[in-house]
Order: sequence, then C-alpha cells, then structure tokens
Amino acid sequence: MLTHPTLDRLNAMGLTGMAKAFNELVANGEAEQLNHAEWLGLLIDREWSSRHDRKLAARLRFAKLRHQAAPEDVDYRSERGLDRALFLKLIAGDWIDAHDNLAICGPSGVGKSWLACALGHKACRDDRSVLYQRVPRLFANLALARGDGRHARLQRKLGSVQLLILDDWGLEPLDDAARHDLLEILEDRYGRRSTIVTSQLPISTWHEVIGNPTYADAILDRLVHNAHRVDLVGDSLRRKQTRKA
Repeated sequence: MLTHPTLDRLNAMGLTGMAKAFNELVANGEAEQLNHAEWLGLLIDREWSSRHDRKLAARLRFAKLRHQAAPEDVDYRSERGLDRALFLKLIAGDWIDAHDNLAICGPSGVGKSWLACALGHKACRDDRSVLYQRVPRLFANLALARGDGRHARLQRKLGSVQLLILDDWGLEPLDDAARHDLLEILEDRYGRRSTIVTSQLPISTWHEVIGNPTYADAILDRLVHNAHRVDLVGDSLRRKQTRKA
C-alpha cells in the first residue's frame, strides 16, 4: 500500500483529519478486517469531526466568552430562582432562530454572566456566530473607534453576529454617544439577530439608566418587548463558595 504518497495527498488537500485516521488505521492490525466502505466511512467521520472541532474552536475564539461555561454544567440546585424547564428551552436555541432577545437580571454574584456564556457556548456548538461584550468597555471602545476610523466597522460587527451578549448593563448612566450607539446596534439587530442582556437592575429601571426618554422608548422597544426573561434572586454564589472554602 502506498501509505506515504496517500498521506501526502490527503494533507495537501487539507484533509488532515482523514490523513490522521488513515495513518491510525494502517498502523492498526485490526484495520485489515474492514471492507472498503467501512474504511471510507471511518475516514469521512474523522474528517467531519476534525472540521467541526476546528470550526467550533474558531467560533469560541471570536466570541471571547468571559467564562468557560457549558450548559451541561449549569447548577439548578442553588437557591437562586432559576427555572430549569425554561432554561432548558433556552439552551435548545429556538429563541435564537426566532430572533428573540433574552434578559437575565439579578443581584451581583448569582451567575448571570456565567449563564449567558453557557448559552453562548451552546450557540457556538450549534454553528452560530457569538460575540461577548461588557457594556462599560463596549461604549468606551466605540468612543475610541469613532476617533480612529473603526467605528463603522465595529458597528457592523456588533450588528451582524447571530447572538450578541451584552454583560453588566446598567452599571452607569448612558451619555449621548452611548445612547446613539446602542440604538443603532439594536436597530441593526431587531428582527434579524438575538441579544442577551445581563443586569443587576430590574427591567423597570432601565428607562432611567438610558436617560433620554425618546431614546429610552426606542431602545427598550427594540430590546425588551420580544425578550424572554430570567429573574434570579439570592445571595452571591461567589461568597457562598468562599465561605465553603
């Protein structure tokens, strides 16, 4: 068998997963018992898995999720008011297909950001584009981008991802530039993409954070009216873990 030329050609065509599987099969004495169809099936399965893993890794690098969170690791036992049935529906991702939004609210330390990142990780696994942004840093970056010519490109990036995670919303009131930027982002996304917002503040107070009543009405109309809601309660999980330690 022309093992080395075959490997060279597989690698030259970018079929690295198939090349690795081919090399392993040749080295395995049991491989001689496989027929041609079984050989080919194994090679194709390995190539598909390799490409899927590389694509997922690329999506996760782009997403820049704050936490290495996975939906399988969600803690439903903690007393924080997390509805297991609701969150399992959110994990399934139909709301993203419907271009709905999600608001996760609750006091500091109850796991809002972690849950948002778990949903983001699942979306990446489902071959969706995801981007995580902390709101205070986002508006600072947009202000800098306005001065160096990157503003339009950054706005397009924020508007185009299938799932945008806006973490720590409402820590400080918005200024005029931030209000305008947020409205443009949500206008680009409304009815086309989904957004997760996490906040320590209840939705009833978001109008005051935005400040300008006209902008507030426009922003909340695009963000809240089609949003699923997860309202968490309880003590900080970080403090509980510290006490246990």
